Amino acid sequence: MPNKSLIVLSLLFFSFLHTRAQDEFNYDESLVPDYPLPDPFVSQQGEVVSTIKDWEHQRRVEILRLFEDNVYGQVPGSMDELSFNLVSEDKEAMDGNAHLKEIDIRVGRNGGSISMRLILFIPKSATKPAPVFLLINHRDPENIDPTRKVKMGFWPAEDIVERGFAAATFHVKDVSDDNNDTFKEDILQTLYPEQLEMKNGMRGLGAWAWGAMRAMDYFETDPQIDAKKGAVVGHSRGGKASLWTGAQDTRWAITISNNSGCGGAALSRRRFGETVRRINTNFPYWFTDNFDQYNDQEDLLPLDQHLLIASIAPRAVYVASASEDQWADPKGEYLSLVLGTRVHREIFQMNGNLPADLPEVESPVHLPYAGHHIREGKHNLTPYDWEQYMDFASRLYGLANE
Repeated sequence: MPNKSLIVLSLLFFSFLHTRAQDEFNYDESLVPDYPLPDPFVSQQGEVVSTIKDWEHQRRVEILRLFEDNVYGQVPGSMDELSFNLVSEDKEAMDGNAHLKEIDIRVGRNGGSISMRLILFIPKSATKPAPVFLLINHRDPENIDPTRKVKMGFWPAEDIVERGFAAATFHVKDVSDDNNDTFKEDILQTLYPEQLEMKNGMRGLGAWAWGAMRAMDYFETDPQIDAKKGAVVGHSRGGKASLWTGAQDTRWAITISNNSGCGGAALSRRRFGETVRRINTNFPYWFTDNFDQYNDQEDLLPLDQHLLIASIAPRAVYVASASEDQWADPKGEYLSLVLGTRVHREIFQMNGNLPADLPEVESPVHLPYAGHHIREGKHNLTPYDWEQYMDFASRLYGLANE
């Protein structure tokens, strides 16, 4: 006969685990705490910000510094060498519909150098420089196969080209491995080793953003690309890096966050789904060391993610979620977009308002400065998502009428 004491102890143990899991990972909207948020329009000195000049030269500057110091770390731009080498070319790619270029972007500093491979398909139908989508790819390289023998919905390059856009991508392993044991081995140890000694130094996500900026450096040199119509896209962890790219680099016309969740578009103070503690525990190499001090202390953050979206203004921001991706907190992502784009509306006087409540599934909202949709399904980047991004860009660039 089973020992009753052991049964009781087992029940208590599993009850404890269940309670602990509920405490740490909340999926119940009624359990979201009250959370005051930092005001985009009030500086750290308590001064009200109401003009474009004050926003761009005061408030935006301090917001970026707060994110550098507390979340993503610095993004150093110093380099001694920047060069572009066309290593492969096929002017009849995609059955003659695209011009494929594979470019090695070489960066040197203090005697060290790294190369980052950029894959670029340009539509042959283009009669003028093409707008471009850049995907920050952290998944298996087969997702971005330049031979197109393997085609994945994660990067539907053929569909992008057919719509008249250039399709570009790079793999994060060229700048910083998505691995806690090896993330230092590329640009951090080779180009910017001093960052590793800093509590607010660059880490993985910042390195990926740095890579996206180098891709834009190249786009500005290619006469077949309209670099003023560039969109940076990232999914999940790549979406976090995409938002940081758009905040840091004003050359991007559109910044797209796909299911980016905690440390991306979602409000940290909601403590819904993935938390600051969980993400710092599982992925300590993504964020700067200072972010650890906010584990279970989100209210002490001098910022929240709506300010990251605000810092991108007046350039366009698109936030997308998935209905079954509660870990990424779709409502928190949307609220962040609504609150962050107040700057677009109130400082830059841009037209249109996002609905107050989270829109219905697969009911995209496209405004001149912001886009949103929540897709049916799980955590992924799909052809449906890409269609919405291309529709948004076509409308923003006036391509729909051409």
